[in-house]
Amino acid sequence: MIFITVVMVLFINRLSKERILSPKEMVANGAVMFSVPREISPLNLIDQNQQPFTESQFIGKWTLVFFGFTHCPDICPTTLSLFNQVSERLVDTPYAVDTQFLLVSLDPTRDTPEKMKPYVEYFNTDFIGVTGEFLSIHRFAKQLNVAFQKVVTDADTGEYTIDHGGNVALINPQGYYHGFYKPPLDLDRMTLTYKSVRADNL
Repeated sequence: MIFITVVMVLFINRLSKERILSPKEMVANGAVMFSVPREISPLNLIDQNQQPFTESQFIGKWTLVFFGFTHCPDICPTTLSLFNQVSERLVDTPYAVDTQFLLVSLDPTRDTPEKMKPYVEYFNTDFIGVTGEFLSIHRFAKQLNVAFQKVVTDADTGEYTIDHGGNVALINPQGYYHGFYKPPLDLDRMTLTYKSVRADNL
């Protein structure tokens, strides 16, 4: 019993040492957190293992969300690489166990679960990739203030790309939209601000 008490004290003490940034400092470091988190409508998506992905998957976890697609040439692989670096920074912290990283496909026609699985797991085997019906994805993206559009690059072949923003959304363990990170994304700044959010929401 004494051992458990000591461990809990050390755990809480470690969390309390994280510096809590002011809203102004957060913005200066590329993070905007809402004073009142925003509710998210029910989701009906599917993950890379062909399992249903609903809003219940957010409960009890802090989730960093990026919208992209597997044919994305630059910003998507760069952001997922950054996610992996952030996850590595969290390994020796109490935050590692309840932080998850999510890629939502904006190109469900091409991004099947079979296509998503090797793509997201190349960056980290714990990452989650989801796809689904276009309208469901569009509704989710709109709630998280993510704009995107399909752009035809070759009219003869029908080849296209997806133009989209680079924001990373943060969803809290109650399943609410908590805030977002603005590009250009930076490893040190994202880690600093994420730890601040966690320390401020014990």
